[in-house]
Parts: sequence; structure tokens; C-alpha cells
Amino acid sequence: MNLPTSFKPARVGLLASLAMGAFGTLAAFAQEAAEEAPEAAASALDTGDTAWMLVSTILVLFMILPGLALFYGGLVRAKNILSVLMQCTMITAVVIVVWVLWGYSFAFGGSESAFWGGFGKLFLSGVTPDSESGSIPELVFICFQMTFACITPALIVGAFAERVKFGAVVLFTILWVTFVYFPIAHMAWDANGLFFGWGAMDFAGGTVVHINSGIAALVGAIMIGKRTGYGKDNMAPHSLPLTLIGASILFVGWFGFNAGSALSASGGAALAMINTFTATAGAIIGWVAVEKMARGKASMLGGASGIVAGLVAVTPAAGFVGPVAAIFLGLVAGVVCYYFVAIVKAKVGYDDALDVFGIHGVGGIVGAIGTGFLASTSFGGVGYEEGVTMGGQVWTQIIAVLVTIVWCGVISAILYKVVDLIIGLRPAVEDEAQGLDITSHGEVAYHS
Repeated sequence: MNLPTSFKPARVGLLASLAMGAFGTLAAFAQEAAEEAPEAAASALDTGDTAWMLVSTILVLFMILPGLALFYGGLVRAKNILSVLMQCTMITAVVIVVWVLWGYSFAFGGSESAFWGGFGKLFLSGVTPDSESGSIPELVFICFQMTFACITPALIVGAFAERVKFGAVVLFTILWVTFVYFPIAHMAWDANGLFFGWGAMDFAGGTVVHINSGIAALVGAIMIGKRTGYGKDNMAPHSLPLTLIGASILFVGWFGFNAGSALSASGGAALAMINTFTATAGAIIGWVAVEKMARGKASMLGGASGIVAGLVAVTPAAGFVGPVAAIFLGLVAGVVCYYFVAIVKAKVGYDDALDVFGIHGVGGIVGAIGTGFLASTSFGGVGYEEGVTMGGQVWTQIIAVLVTIVWCGVISAILYKVVDLIIGLRPAVEDEAQGLDITSHGEVAYHS
């Protein structure tokens, strides 16, 4: 081929230099991208984990509305069912707002304090759709934890059902989650938290949700006093079918509660799932068996109560014990909770209307301490941290339980008193006798 006379060798050298420079630049970019790729992959969100946590969050909300609302609604008298449904609904709405404004920050705001999360994330400051919490978006983590914050005060109202002003419930809820729930959540689940630092095992809320709500319920039942006519009037549940429907919804939703606490679609979530099945089955059998021996009959209410007792007991243990150990834990919880509901309450004389303390408080204590024993590899559990013995872990569990009881008990008593001084806790005797549905909400559930 003949080159044009204008194409001189010098220009060939220039083009060659430019080509080599371009190639070198591309190679540098490729090397830099290759070096950054592992880092990008390590920080990328996991779509499977995210999808599971979205579902888990919805399942926990399903536990409250309609699950808990129907479970409680069936247990009260017909003239008070709407009051319980409305309390559960309003508590959920109020806590959602409080959680976004300051609750998430107080629990997980980044503070190095062992007792609370600080002001770092007030109004969700700094949180964006791109913020990450492990392998899921931070907004999903916020929503998941928000549902836990919603259900815990909703559990409490069962203890003083049928005898508290609606406004008092709302005010108490705002104060209680602020000064009791958020600090305990931080202590148990934040990396800087007191219980977390001790190495306490609380997979899904034995201390945070169940002991917390159970102790607050017991304090409230005692301070508010018994229902008018308690021990004289017929206060039997008005609709046990509703109660079983509610308990069944709680059972279904609890898989989000427990398996979701793995915060991933993983083997840990699978372990929590099977343990939720087996512990609940064990508790139903335990409760019904002891009731049959004590009363001569096995009641449907006993079966429904056994469902909840098993779910409560396995909550702190779900990701730490084996499936067979979970059956044993459920059996023990069913028997012990029955004893407190059927015998201790009557002997002591407090009016825990829907047995919140007897099931959630006692079941939570059984589960939290039982986790310390049953997490041992000898019983098929995941084992303990290096250097920790069974005795040491059990002691840690006991101390975490005791701190929760004292913190919750003392502050809850103060808050009940504060609410009583501001707006009063109890309605007028005649309003209570007529029923809170009509006197507090101006409506009735059933028309004859």
C-alpha cells in the first residue's frame, strides 16, 4: 500500500503515543474498578434479606391489628370490646409517630451510653433511602423495630382492661415507651447497650417486650385497682371464638416477630422459625395437660393461653436453642404460666384482667432464664461466647431480668401516678358499670 506523501513518520509516532496513553488510562480505570468491586459487593444490600424483613415487619403489625385486638376483645365483656379494640388501634398510631420523632433515636441513635441512644437520629435525622443497616435498608430496620415498640404497650392494657380512661391510656403510652421501652430496647439490642455488653441472650424481646409489658401490667393492675364488681359479677369472656382467632393470628404473626429478628433470610431465621413451632406446641400440651389434671377438663381458653405462653417463652430463645429443647421450654412455660394465672393470682388477689403478667411477665422470665441453660450445645443449642460457661450465662440472664423488673417496675409506678394526677386513670363508677364502649366511644359492638 502507498501512503500519502503528507503522512509522515513523525505523525505515526504521535498517533502511537496517543493510542498507548489511551490504553494505559483504560487499564488504570479497569484496575481501580477491580479493586473497588469487592468493597462495593460487601456493602451492597441483600434483596433476599430485605424482602424477608419487609414481610416480617408486616407480620408483626398483623399481630397487633387485628391479632392482639381480637384476642383481648374476645376476653372482655361485650360492653367493653370496642374500648379494647380502640386502645390497641390508638396505641399503634401514637407509638408510630413517637418512634419516628424521637423513639428510634432514643433506642438506636448511636450514643455510646449503656442506657439510651441519644439525640443523634431525632426525626430520623441522617436517614435516607440509601442508608443501610447491615444487609437491609435502615428504613426497613426502623419499621421492623417500630412494630415491636407498638405491640409492647398494647400488651399492657390487658391487665387493666374495662376500667381505664381512654385518654389515660394514650398519655401513659407516650410516657412509658419514652422512659421504659426505649431504654430497655437500647440496653438489650444496641451494640453499646448494658445487656448487650454483658452478653445477655435476648433474640426477639424476652426482656424488652414481655417482661417489660408484664411488669408494667402487674404494677398497673395493683395501682388502678380491681374492676367494679370483681369477684361478684360475672366477668367471663364474651366471645371465646374471637379469642382463638386472635391467638391464631398471633401465632402466625409471631414468625415475623421471632424469625424476623435474625434480620436476614438465613439459617438463624430458620432456627427461630422451627423453634416457634415446637415451643408453642409444647406449651399448648403443657397448659392443657395440667389444666385437665387440676380441673378435670381441658378448655379452649386454656389452649389459646398455651399458644401465647409458648410464643412468649421462646421469644428470647428462638435463635439460640435447638428444636427439641424448645419443646421442653414450652412445656415448662405452659405449666408455670397456668400456675400463676389459676392459683397465684387468686391467692394474691390482684385483678390482672387478661393475665398479662401471668403469661407475658412470667413466660418472659421463664424464657429468658431458660435460654441461659438451653443454649448449651449439650442441649442442641448454638453454645456460648468463648470463655462463657452455662452458669455464667444463666447468671447474666438473671441479672438482665432483674434490671428489667426494677427499671420497669419503678418507672411504671411513677408514670401511673403522674397520669392519675394529670387526667385521672379510672372513669366514674357508673361509666364503668355501663361499659366503656358507650361511655368512652359512644358506640356499641352488638345490636340486639
